[in-house]
Parts: sequence; structure tokens; C-alpha cells
Amino acid sequence: MLEVISETIRRTFTIAVFVFVVMLLVDYVNVLTRGALSAVMKRGRLRQYVSASFLGATPGCLGAFMTVSLYIRGLVSFGAAVGCMVATSGDEALVMLASFPGRALILFGILFVIGIGAARLADAAAPRLRLQCAEGCRTEVLHDENECRCFDRGQIWRQLKGMSLGRGLLLVSLAGAIVAGAAGRLEEGWEATMMIVTASIGSVVVATAPDHYLREHIVGHIVKEHLWKVVVWTFLAILIVGTGLKYWDLESFVERHTILWLVLAALVGLIPQSGPHMIFVTMFANGLVPFSVLLTNAIVQEGHALLPLLSYSVRDALAIKAMKLVLALLVGFFLHALHW
Repeated sequence: MLEVISETIRRTFTIAVFVFVVMLLVDYVNVLTRGALSAVMKRGRLRQYVSASFLGATPGCLGAFMTVSLYIRGLVSFGAAVGCMVATSGDEALVMLASFPGRALILFGILFVIGIGAARLADAAAPRLRLQCAEGCRTEVLHDENECRCFDRGQIWRQLKGMSLGRGLLLVSLAGAIVAGAAGRLEEGWEATMMIVTASIGSVVVATAPDHYLREHIVGHIVKEHLWKVVVWTFLAILIVGTGLKYWDLESFVERHTILWLVLAALVGLIPQSGPHMIFVTMFANGLVPFSVLLTNAIVQEGHALLPLLSYSVRDALAIKAMKLVLALLVGFFLHALHW
């Protein structure tokens, strides 16, 4: 059992570092390109479908949150919101990239294509369901440029001299990942190289980020809102699957009940939260469930990206979930029939 726990901790730490740095970089780019995506997505339905699905397919929840924000402001159609929610996999997408990057990219590509088609169908069905593009406040609240000024050498030196506890802990953790990666304690081969590069990039951003950005974006949002949940659910999923493989014939059980797992994947996908879906990611990574099960769950779930829409329109949120559930089951059963 100690061997299972040790391996679980190792894999969880590796995934946590990767997820943290990717979230950090995506948020960083978003701050530097204030307002640009809104202007692009307002031009034409097809452009909305492609842009929204692309934002959804990007790892993490930021792209989906941006699309929901645009939908609430009346800048994109209901179909665009559906397409984005189909394409997104929440924070689980980052774990997929860390666990099986090649197959993860294929999954994201499939979700992107399905998202565009679902967006077109949803807009065609919206009038019959009496759903229309939301109308809301169109005012964007952006940071003042001086609040997020980066790479000011004098400012960086002052911040490092009076380093906060949060900045110090993050730098120590990232430094530990670099050392462990170089020593082969976390991964081997190209995975170790990716870990070293990823942690190094994260260290540069954390070391140079202004106090405001560190406090509000990195610690206040990424760590407190996302990272701890990813760590907890990843640890539990890896531990459960690892224990099942070691002490129970989990592989044979899943193989005999694939249909049951496919339906379960769709139903669990209804939970509007990142975390519970991690079990299917972990099982697929261990070869316990086929691609059809993972894709079914990925289509229905969107992490917690739908939560902001629930506060605006419960009806719209439920309509999106219902459409995704039907679509996921149709796609899942079709792929199961093909033995995927």
C-alpha cells in the first residue's frame, strides 16, 4: 500500500505543477490581450462558433468563462455558448495533457469539431425552445496597465527583497520540481524535460509578477479557486484506481460492464464542477476504459465553467446540459459500436 501511496503522491505533484503553470500562462496571456477576443467574436455566427469552440477546447476554464461572459453580455449566440461547453473539459483537460498528451490533443480536436456542429444545431433549435441570445451589460472591466506592469527591474528587485509568503512557497515548490525533474525523481525522458521547462517558465512568471497580479490572479484565483481542487481530486482518483488495480481485478470488471461505465460517465458529467470527472481521466490513462467513455464524459462535463451562467439563467444552463447529455450518449454509443 505504501508503494501505491508513494506513486500517487509523485503523479499528483507532477500533474499539479503542470496544471498550475499552464493556468498561469493562459491567465497571463489573457491579461496582456485585454478586449481583443470580444472584438473578434462579434463578427458573424460561423466565426462565433469557431472562436467559442476553440476557447472551450483550450485547457482550463478561462476560455469557457470568457465565452459565458460574452454570452451574458449578448455578444455571442446561444449556439456559440453550447459549442464552447461541448468543446471544454474544464481543469481535467490539463490533467489529460500531463497524463497522455498525444491522445489528449486528439480528444481536444474531436471536441472542437463536435462543438462547432453542436453550436449550429443549437442555434437552429433555439427558436423552438424560445431561447435567444442574452442581453446584458456590455461593459468590460479591465485592469489599469500600471497594475499589471511586468519586467520592471527595480520593481522585481524590491519584490524579491521583501518577498511575500505566497511568492516564496510557489518558488520553492517550482524549484523542487526542477530539481526532482533533473534527478529523474518525477518523470523520465521527454516527460522530465517538459517538467523542467514548464517549472522554469512558471518560476520566471512567479518571480517577476507584480504583487497585485500575484495576490489577485495567481494566489487568489488560480491557487485558491482551481489548483487545490485539482490536487485533491487527482490524488483521490489516482489512489482509488491504483488500489483497485493492485488489490481488485478492476480491469476485468470494467471490461465486462463498458456500457454501464459509458452511461455513468455521461451522468457524472452533469455535475457542474471540476474533480469528479477525474476518475474517468485516470481510468483511461490506465487503459481501463475505452476512448468512447472518456469522450462521453468530456462532452457532457465542462468543469465549473457553467456556474456563472446558472446565476444568470437557470433555464439556459439546463438547456445546454440537456443538449450535451443527448449528444454525448449518441456519440458514445456510436463509438462503442465501433469498439473504440
